[in-house]
Amino acid sequence: MHIKKISVISIIGIVVILISLIKSSESSILSRNKNIYAVGIDQNIIYHDIKKEYDITLDSFNVVQNRIRRNYNLARLLTEAGVERDIVNKATYRSSEVFNIRNIKAGNHYKLYYTKDSAQTLKYFVYTHSPTEYLKVSLGSEPNAIKGEKEITIVRKTCSGIVSSSLWSTMIENNIDPMMAIRLSEIYAWTVDFFGLEEGDKFKVIYDEQFVDSIPIGIGEIYAASFNHRGEELLAYEFEQDGIKSFFDENGKSLRRQFLKAPLRFSRISSGYSNSRMHPILRIRRPHRGVDYAAAAGTPIYSIGDGTVIAKGYTKSAGYYIKVRHNSVYTSGYNHLSRYPKGIKKGQRVSQGQIVGYVGSTGYATGPHLDFRMWKNGYAVNPLSIKAPPVNPISENELPSYQNAISSLKQELDKIES
Repeated sequence: MHIKKISVISIIGIVVILISLIKSSESSILSRNKNIYAVGIDQNIIYHDIKKEYDITLDSFNVVQNRIRRNYNLARLLTEAGVERDIVNKATYRSSEVFNIRNIKAGNHYKLYYTKDSAQTLKYFVYTHSPTEYLKVSLGSEPNAIKGEKEITIVRKTCSGIVSSSLWSTMIENNIDPMMAIRLSEIYAWTVDFFGLEEGDKFKVIYDEQFVDSIPIGIGEIYAASFNHRGEELLAYEFEQDGIKSFFDENGKSLRRQFLKAPLRFSRISSGYSNSRMHPILRIRRPHRGVDYAAAAGTPIYSIGDGTVIAKGYTKSAGYYIKVRHNSVYTSGYNHLSRYPKGIKKGQRVSQGQIVGYVGSTGYATGPHLDFRMWKNGYAVNPLSIKAPPVNPISENELPSYQNAISSLKQELDKIES
């Protein structure tokens, strides 16, 4: 009897142990399965390598990139890409609802997105109109088109440099967007003669640079600048007064003057004002009552100040010309033009910096250049000798705010190494 009890207890113990082992094994298997399933839905793993552009999943398509060729339009591009005529017509119509397809420019980029299957069907067409603006056409039985804009990222930056040859070259040498040369020439147009820059001139700038997809696309706002020209530091601070942003010096005086220093950007003086110059065509000595600026044909010419067009026409010696009266004292003239901007005419008001013509070689000229002239009270004067008064400075009421605003900018400029 005693032996039977021991046997029963032993059997019960073995059963308990077996049940325990089975449950432990099931738990382990479930745990492993759970981990497997967890990995299967781990979004970081699933989505980590998926790349998109224009909200298109790149892994799903073969992408072809090219440039718009001359005389090509949207319909022709889609047709040559293998799209059926009916779909081309619908896609063109849908695109015209959101974008002026006549503005598609030769040389701009476009992309075609083909499926990776054996059919290689074109599903999307994307045209890049500018660094930020694009047209996306979704192709199917019912095409759709959207005009999109990429997000611009603004990064505040500083830059500096020492002029070696030209301002443009200095920008490139210092890995600065060359358009900074244009921006500085506009800011200092009334105080620095950019045709007379010297080796060793220095500049510092605090500005915003614009980026799209981590690629720089241009210069944004300029907050402050320092330009050291011929040993003199010229400071410029942006400030808004009466709803208009302009640049002022450290004392609140405007950098803008009544006249621009020159009617062209980035050219050179080929002949100065003279009472006796050997004429290159006539081969006789005669007065040259102007300053010649050598520049490429078609270079824009800017009015040096606000005024009214009082003459426009053609003469045998001056070729195509235009004259602008700025006030009761000063008048400016521009000779040997190749053409005029559309719509400009006698009696029209023009603004400072407005294009009034383009460099040419009409009339008595050996090559493309601008013969620039100035009259003071009706008498010809040397354009380079005129000193025009500044425009309105910071008002007394705004001056405390201005001085407070530029204080930190001045400190920041001082910290920038040349």
